[in-house]
Amino acid sequence: MSFSAAHSTAAGLSELQNDPDIQAEALQDNHSDDHNPESYTPPTTSDLRPTPLNARNGSHKSNEHTINLALSAGGLTGLRSFTNHFYTKAFQDSQLDPLIRSHDDPHGERFASWIAEKFGLGTPWSTERRRRPRCPFHANGHQFDSAHDRSSAHFAAWHSPKRSTDKWGDHFKLDDSRVWMRLHFWAARDVGLFETAPQFMNYYVRFIAHFVSVYERSAPSFARESARWSENEANIERYIEQGRQMLDVIGLTPEEAYDQLPEEEREYTGSSSSRLVWPYGDSFL
Repeated sequence: MSFSAAHSTAAGLSELQNDPDIQAEALQDNHSDDHNPESYTPPTTSDLRPTPLNARNGSHKSNEHTINLALSAGGLTGLRSFTNHFYTKAFQDSQLDPLIRSHDDPHGERFASWIAEKFGLGTPWSTERRRRPRCPFHANGHQFDSAHDRSSAHFAAWHSPKRSTDKWGDHFKLDDSRVWMRLHFWAARDVGLFETAPQFMNYYVRFIAHFVSVYERSAPSFARESARWSENEANIERYIEQGRQMLDVIGLTPEEAYDQLPEEEREYTGSSSSRLVWPYGDSFL
């Protein structure tokens, strides 16, 4: 790896570690417990309503509304079905699979636990993370630790031994993020969440838009388009026919990518702005 590439990678890792959400997760890990996220009472229909994304100054917080929304999606059990289905798709995708060093790790379980914890259903992710062993792996003559939190997970993905030499060590790009979000929301659609838990998905698309910003700053603007993509069966058929490649996304310049969005979806201010736009503020659509 060249000096400039190493410097860029170190800067990317530092940015991840300094993200307010990731720092909050580190604090939660030090105070985690064994609350059972399945033990809550499911909400009634009257408990569910569109609600602003509860994120300010770079950090998302759970509250009564997020707990009810997660329960409406089936709690940890429902989330686990969704995330396991997502990884089934990711393992087959030519853009994402090289970022996943091993299919044997419990990716779906960890992701579901992270979502559950972020929405306020106990601390399943932090509890598991305290017990998770760290196993070294080698790639391109370097040794790395296996993932033990979000920043280390993405650092490990950048350095996956399955990545091509020209991409090895690069942090996520816009096309990586768009493919990830499209497959992710497609998985949610496949397991029925858009139909059975529409208020959860309304919030969740905004939730993902918030969290994806730390991996690629331009990606939040594409969350709504990514959620719409799987509504059209022709998009899925084309993707599969092209060898599970999204040729309309991969390799585009930012300008070309933004041209694919409606004008009103191109702006992103972050959650610390004095003028909040989607996914923050009072915009629920």
